[in-house]
Amino acid sequence: MIAFNVLRRLTTVLALVLCFGAAADAADPAPAFSDGQKQAIEKMIHQYLLDHPEVILEAVQRHREKAEEAKKVHAKATLSGLRKELENDPTSPVAGNVNGKVTLVEFFDYRCGYCKRVHPTLVELMKEDKELRVVFKEFPILGPESMLASRAAMAVWRTQPQKYLAFHDALMGGRGARDEASLLAAAGKQGIDPAALKKAMADPEVEAALARNFHLAEALGINGTPAFVVGTELVPGAVDKETLKKLIAEARGS
Repeated sequence: MIAFNVLRRLTTVLALVLCFGAAADAADPAPAFSDGQKQAIEKMIHQYLLDHPEVILEAVQRHREKAEEAKKVHAKATLSGLRKELENDPTSPVAGNVNGKVTLVEFFDYRCGYCKRVHPTLVELMKEDKELRVVFKEFPILGPESMLASRAAMAVWRTQPQKYLAFHDALMGGRGARDEASLLAAAGKQGIDPAALKKAMADPEVEAALARNFHLAEALGINGTPAFVVGTELVPGAVDKETLKKLIAEARGS
């Protein structure tokens, strides 16, 4: 409120300056201000901002809010045109009720701490809501190990889809390196043949599916993980369970 009042006073000063300039211009077609006057005005405004830096902070905050709102509007407009790619791409793993009436889409990275933190919440929601369908969009943005883990998971989905969720849970709950040896070992613990998985990871279709996820994320303005799409809403970050339940309820109601 204080910053707003300061900004209003500054606006008043500028308005008076402009009115003075307009009046001078009407009386004399010559330029309204001399160089000395312009320097004096600039000095006054500069000093005013130095004395009241909260004006600049408020302007920056409002700019960020407007930019964020514009981003949300753009995402909503884009969502409608990308619904099929988001919810019904056969190369994207699906869990929960595959025929559920509400679909939640998650963009994630196996090395993302926030993704690991929110994963138990998704597991709970799938158990509690029997009409919830969850689509996993592998989005490995945190380096080569992330990419390797996603290639392994996508290969499991392509070859043994019934084992994907268990493998996914193991990677989300695991710690440490995500090199090829550890990934194949984790697969073996889930009854997945390591040799067959290694071969499937090299399939060009796995690379193509991941590329589609990256293009989709770019179109939606997603540049971090996790990010969720529920109905017409795109929500970045590790949101809590109540927020996700609210989004699901809203999507169900619509």
